[in-house]
Amino acid sequence: MKINNLISKYLIRSFLVNFIAVLFMILGIILMFEVIDLLRRVSDRSDVGFDFVLQMAFTKLPRTLEMVFPFVVMIAAMMTFWKFSKSNEFVVIRAAGVSVWGFLYPVLFTAFAIGVINIILLNPIASQMYEIHETLDYRFKTKNPKAMLFNSKGLWIREAINNDETMVFHAKSLRQVNANLLLNKITLIETDKTSRPIRRLEAFAGELNNGFFDLADIKIYTAGKETETISNLKYPTSLNIERIKENFIEPEAISFWDLPETIRFYELSGFSVQKHYMRYLTLLVSPFLLCAMIFVAAVFSLRPNTRKGGVILMIVGGVTTGFTVYFLSQVIYAFGLNDYIPIWLAVLSPSLITILFSVSLLLHLEDG
Repeated sequence: MKINNLISKYLIRSFLVNFIAVLFMILGIILMFEVIDLLRRVSDRSDVGFDFVLQMAFTKLPRTLEMVFPFVVMIAAMMTFWKFSKSNEFVVIRAAGVSVWGFLYPVLFTAFAIGVINIILLNPIASQMYEIHETLDYRFKTKNPKAMLFNSKGLWIREAINNDETMVFHAKSLRQVNANLLLNKITLIETDKTSRPIRRLEAFAGELNNGFFDLADIKIYTAGKETETISNLKYPTSLNIERIKENFIEPEAISFWDLPETIRFYELSGFSVQKHYMRYLTLLVSPFLLCAMIFVAAVFSLRPNTRKGGVILMIVGGVTTGFTVYFLSQVIYAFGLNDYIPIWLAVLSPSLITILFSVSLLLHLEDG
């Protein structure tokens, strides 16, 4: 047990060193290409400085890294396994009575832990930074340095009042001033459970504030009654600025911890939650995808006899397999997003198939 503990610590330390090295190398490459691409885009814009380019590049970096994160883990594992094979440490460990599964366990555990840390700690930071990037990109496109993401886009949203009534809200334009959200030309329609209109409110302007829409210059239309005109009205709502922003940003810009509440809100309001639900499940199973990449790396890198060579084959085979897994996972993800296959199958199948296929190859190569 003591020998196994020492081997485990040695394996984990070697893998983490390679992981950090590969991570920073990939981060540098991504940042360099992002900056070059942004400099090309702003070449004809005298109002955009280099500091704005760096802000956009840095805030997009976590989102881009998330897409290649499984490859970072796979490359780090390949480097670790190849080092052990080349130095014959793998042969010595096997001779000490440690099976290939005992050898892989510490690395699998570390990769899974990295995946969990990525979900609970790094993802909220990455989501916030990606939201900032989308706002910066919107300011770049609109040439307005103070524009918010949803400025002048208009808003359509639906909210459940209770089990029998629903509210449909429309504002022709909206903008954020400090912590306040200002709305113009508002239409609010209350409907029953059969979607039949009960009451309609039209307001010249309004403001979202502390769980209420503060409406001004309102006309109220109710079936069978005369039109009522009032100057001010506080209309209760569960909406807030963050919730409204989520109508204008991708699910990738919403934190893992905020996704369940967002999904519940959209379900109650009658909106589709397909993209948000798939995003949530994808994050949940991401540690298993990292473990799948460890198995892929083991298939191509764990060789007890280094005299067979094949370094080029290892690199090409591992990278090609990794890209194939990623491409197929995106195709299956699109099938699930469009309801061609169940969501849980679209999310789980890439990792499960990769793990089962890799384990079968390892059984053949190592124990067969």
